Amino acid sequence: MPNWGQVLKEMAATTQPLDAVRRRYLASLAEKRGRNVIAYYSGWLQKPGLYQTSINDDDKNGFMAVIHGLDREKGLDLILHTPGGDMAATESLIDYLHRMFNGDVVAVIPQIAMSAGTMIACSCRKIIMGKQSNIGPIDPQLNGVPAYGVIKEFEDAIEEIQKKPSALPVWQMIIGKYHPTFLGECRKAINLSNEIVRTRLETVMFAGDVSASSKAQRVVDFLNEHENTKIHARHIDIEKAVTCGLKIKRLEDDNDLQDAVLTVHHCYMHTFANSQAIKITENQKGNAVVNVARK
Repeated sequence: MPNWGQVLKEMAATTQPLDAVRRRYLASLAEKRGRNVIAYYSGWLQKPGLYQTSINDDDKNGFMAVIHGLDREKGLDLILHTPGGDMAATESLIDYLHRMFNGDVVAVIPQIAMSAGTMIACSCRKIIMGKQSNIGPIDPQLNGVPAYGVIKEFEDAIEEIQKKPSALPVWQMIIGKYHPTFLGECRKAINLSNEIVRTRLETVMFAGDVSASSKAQRVVDFLNEHENTKIHARHIDIEKAVTCGLKIKRLEDDNDLQDAVLTVHHCYMHTFANSQAIKITENQKGNAVVNVARK
C-alpha cells in the first residue's frame, strides 16, 4: 500500500483525484475486513477554529445517508478522526449506530479521536489503534470552559477564603464571571459523561464479563479524572489506553491492516489539505456527505 507521498502523487495523476483515490482505498479496506466501513473525518487540523468540524447534531444526517443500503449484518468498522464536540449529539449518535448495527461496531483510530470522539470509541466492541494513535480525556467542556476547571476554581476559592478572609474581594471578581447555575451545570455534565461511557462499556465492550462494572468504572475513572489527565487536550497513547483497561487491537499486529488503514488516512488528510471540505462521512460504496465551511 502507498505511503503519504505516494498517495499524493497518485491523487495528482488521477482524474477526479481526491474522491476517486480515496474511495478506492476505502473499498479495499472494507473488502479486507469483510465488514462495512464508514470513515468519519474532520478537517479541524487543516482548518482550525470552525464549529462545523466538531461533532454536532447535523452529523446524524450524514450517517443516515451513508448507512442507507448497507448490509448491516456485516457490522461496522468506524474510522474516527475528530476533535470531539457536543456531548448530547454524541450520545444520540452512539445510540443510533448501535441500533443500526446491533452493537457490532469497532472503532478504528488512525491518528486522533479526542473528547467526544473518545466517548464514541469507548462505546464500541473494541478499538483499533497504532503507535501513532491517540484518544483523549472525556472530561466535558461547557462553552469551551473545562467543567473540572470551574469546580476546582470554586474549591480553591472556598479553601483560600476560609484561611484568609481578606482574599474574598479577589475571588469575587474571579468567580463572578460565571452565571449562578454554572457550577451545577458543570457537575451534571461530568456525571453525564461518566454515565454515557460507563453504560456502553458495561453493555458493549465488556458485555458478558462478570467484572464488567468494575472494569468500566476503572476506564471512566482514568478518562474523566482531571487529576490524572491534567488538561482536556491531553493525548493518550495506545499504551495508556491498554493500561486503563480498554480492549485495544494493535495495528502493528497486522501489517496488511496497518497499511490499509494508514493509506485511507493519508487520503483524507490530502483531501482536506487540497479542497474546501471540512468534514467527510463516507462508506465503502462511495456514498458520502461532504461538509464545506459556511460563510
